[in-house]
Amino acid sequence: MPKRAKKNEEAVDGETGNGTAPAKKEKKGKEPEAPILYEDPPDKTTSKDGRAANMKITSWNVDGLRAWVKKNGLDWVRKEDPDILCLQETKCAEKALPSDITEMPEYPHKYWAGSEDKEGYSGVAMLCKTEPLNVTYGIGKEEHDKEGRVITAEFPTFFLVTAYVPNASRGLVRLDYRKTWDVDFRAYLSGLDQRKPLVLCGDLNVAHQEIDLKNPKGNRKNAGFTPEEREGFTQLLEAGFTDSFRDLYPEQANAYTFWTYMMNSRAKNVGWRLDYFVLSAALLPGLCDSKIRNTAMGSDHCPITLLLAV
Repeated sequence: MPKRAKKNEEAVDGETGNGTAPAKKEKKGKEPEAPILYEDPPDKTTSKDGRAANMKITSWNVDGLRAWVKKNGLDWVRKEDPDILCLQETKCAEKALPSDITEMPEYPHKYWAGSEDKEGYSGVAMLCKTEPLNVTYGIGKEEHDKEGRVITAEFPTFFLVTAYVPNASRGLVRLDYRKTWDVDFRAYLSGLDQRKPLVLCGDLNVAHQEIDLKNPKGNRKNAGFTPEEREGFTQLLEAGFTDSFRDLYPEQANAYTFWTYMMNSRAKNVGWRLDYFVLSAALLPGLCDSKIRNTAMGSDHCPITLLLAV
């Protein structure tokens, strides 16, 4: 029988350390509260300035690409049919990628980045229907780029950056590294933004505000909700970028993208919003919708989709 976790230990998201505060024991005779679920509303396909959406981007932390393919993740992708699919935490060297995805005819232009030092760790991918003008890997700093966390594609009117942001980890052992990452990544994005506007998507490994996770009080000292990580995201927004979901749905609670596999958290909707589409100011007039596809299974994260007029 497995040992029970110590009282203050948290369930871990991949490498991460995102968990949930231990739930209080129910008093005898008291019915457990019914979970408050989030219902993804109908897609909005018209932008603020009246244009029709003509770009659909999906992002999904798949928590291991090979396992996700076996769980029929690609069936959902084909139904969603985005123009661009971004994946994080692929945990798969390029030579070991399953043919189900490498041979997908829907996406003739596929790009992969993985960890140089640790096989089966981190990793991101970008699959495109239309070939980008240019594709780069990393952010130009060796200490960050060896972990295979960022792919940037340049299109005629915008950059698309997909990222798997490093987590501070259990015990916050990587919090100092994460703070360095936040500064360097923000500088990288600001540099791109000076050339043309950008979309940033992926698992950014932070719940920005208390509304972005179920148990804020119990998680203030846990990876993903420390004051330092939250401040890092605030500074990104202050640099001229916008959290697209919160821009459209400022008061929407119970909208999460990650649930630990433990404690039946997904069924109870005890989760975190860790996955984002962040936009340059110049793209905001074309924002149509920012979706959380929380019924899609296959990972401990659900996919998110951006509808944009570009």
